[in-house]
Amino acid sequence: MTIGLKLSILEAGLKSRAAAAFGLEEAAMAGFHLAAPPPHIAADVSIAWPIAGAKLLRKPPLKIAEELKAALGAEFEAESVPPGFVNLKFKDSVLFEALKELEKPDCFARPDFKGEKINLEFVSANPTGPMHLASGRGATLGDSLARIYRALGAEVATEFYVNNVGKQVELLGLSLKARLEGKEPPENGYQGAYLKEMAAALPKEAAGWTGTQFSEYAVAEILKLHRADMKAFGVEFDRWFLESELHAEGGPAKALAALKERGMVYEKENAVWFGAATELESDDKDRVLVKADGRNTYFLNDIAYHLNKFSRGFTSLIDILGADHHGYVPRMEAGVGALAAGKGSFKFIIHQQVALKRGEETVKMSKRAGDFISLKELVEEVGADACRFFFAARGPHTHLTFDVDLAKKKSNDNPVFYVQYVHARISSIFANAAEKGIDPAAGFDQSKVAILPEERALILKLLWLEKTLSDCARDFSPHHLTTYLSELAASFHSFYDKCKVLDPENKETSAYRLFLLKHVQAVIAKGLGLLGVSAPERM
Repeated sequence: MTIGLKLSILEAGLKSRAAAAFGLEEAAMAGFHLAAPPPHIAADVSIAWPIAGAKLLRKPPLKIAEELKAALGAEFEAESVPPGFVNLKFKDSVLFEALKELEKPDCFARPDFKGEKINLEFVSANPTGPMHLASGRGATLGDSLARIYRALGAEVATEFYVNNVGKQVELLGLSLKARLEGKEPPENGYQGAYLKEMAAALPKEAAGWTGTQFSEYAVAEILKLHRADMKAFGVEFDRWFLESELHAEGGPAKALAALKERGMVYEKENAVWFGAATELESDDKDRVLVKADGRNTYFLNDIAYHLNKFSRGFTSLIDILGADHHGYVPRMEAGVGALAAGKGSFKFIIHQQVALKRGEETVKMSKRAGDFISLKELVEEVGADACRFFFAARGPHTHLTFDVDLAKKKSNDNPVFYVQYVHARISSIFANAAEKGIDPAAGFDQSKVAILPEERALILKLLWLEKTLSDCARDFSPHHLTTYLSELAASFHSFYDKCKVLDPENKETSAYRLFLLKHVQAVIAKGLGLLGVSAPERM
């Protein structure tokens, strides 16, 4: 069994062997996983499944571990230990081959992602004001996942949906008009200073504009800001999809007709309703599709938008939404599910809000009142790298408090600095090697290398990147990657404290350790790049 860097494939292969040996269906072995053993255990990977399988097989865990050890084959040094673990150790030659695989451009591609065509929609902030911190969290989440899915072999298109139709856009136009006239915005309008600045820059002929013209102008100007914010944040969308495009092609009318054909709508109080409560279990009550005044609800328009995505050939839709969309998910699962059967899968990810901490104080923010810190301001203060790493460091379902003071620190207390420093430190080691006349490209005899524990730990950590990326894809979150990079940085420091890299008297050892550090640096750069974070040569 060849493992290379594919620990997830090794895991699947060993799981299959174990299932056959115990006469089980693989579905019954859901808890079968490879794990990194604790530092005091002299093993490369560990399997704890015998403990979970004891009840299923009605055998003592240690007995199952002994049988599992025999079933896994002779490619590894394996041992069964109490209370029911199987520990495996790889041959040194396998570890060296794994390092060489890191040099392949598609080294993390997996067959189960081949042919997958994903539409990943994120941010989609209403064009009614500057982007806020939650937009930055959504942008980090979506852009990082897109990069990770591509690394795993999927085809991914990123999309920003612009709600440039509807009441909020009308209120935006009325708010801008009021500012031009020296008045306060209407009730539920937009109060931010950005509208005062926009009003001051309006052309002279704006005095005779209609409300629609004010809305169109405001949306266009705010979209310019959104595009600039995303570019400065390292995010480039494949498409900015305007809601007006959807209406121009009759999308909502087509979706409504399809729902009627399915018998899933009814009329009440002069409105058109979706009968989710009687048809589907994912929503708990019926929802309005067309209001009594003839206007479509966002619900109908959004169903139409998702059908449009499927019509473009996507096999998987992923929407990343802010915390204020919790009630949106069940109705969309019902609505899209009613029409998209057999067309592909769809997943809604809700991320929590971001709180900003300065010193010991948490800053209170309100977008509608215009009292908030924009994403642009935060990026200008702490840098895009710190923003993206900090935003990615927590799973989307976890509340995030962004510590501004920590993000600005130039020390190992700052997690992004800690990881980036390793990349820069290795660059300086290679520069030092050149000064000492040590050739980093020089070969070495693998058979003569005695891999030390710190070196082995570093090599093994590199192998875990592929499985880490798979975990990110499984959980729809890059936080596993930030944790991985921090652990890899710690492994490097442990190695560097105990292992002399450059030794002119022992060029064979120097060549081997430079070979190792070349791959550590490459993985650091790769991991940071998947997060949209730079990998500096100097710090």
